Amino acid sequence: MKSIFSKFVLAPAVLAAVALAAVSAKAEATIKVPFNFSVNGKICPAGYYSVQHDDHGSFVTLTSKSSSEVFTWVVGPGVDSPNERKIALKFDELGGSHVLQSVQYGTLITSRLDKKALHDERESNQLTGGR
Repeated sequence: MKSIFSKFVLAPAVLAAVALAAVSAKAEATIKVPFNFSVNGKICPAGYYSVQHDDHGSFVTLTSKSSSEVFTWVVGPGVDSPNERKIALKFDELGGSHVLQSVQYGTLITSRLDKKALHDERESNQLTGGR
């Protein structure tokens, strides 16, 4: 009788632990970037990058496979299609170099990441005149 009781008590505990491990797992994809680019003022080399989405929160993490660079951002609703499964890094080309604009993970997307770079680029291209 005691062994049957312990099996009934242990089985739900084991199932809860397995469910928690499955839920807390991060979804991950690897993307190859064929050019150097900048993120938050840091230069990142061309190569493979891991994109992870934390299913518990609203965060996406970009990690270089060849260096110690790791970036994390908040994501929010972005793509209208609920069936969208695309994972993408979007870039702007500014002054001959690439700047990471946003990270899309399915229907979620970061806000624009290169606002400062765009502002600096517009400021340097601004013409002034006077008398």
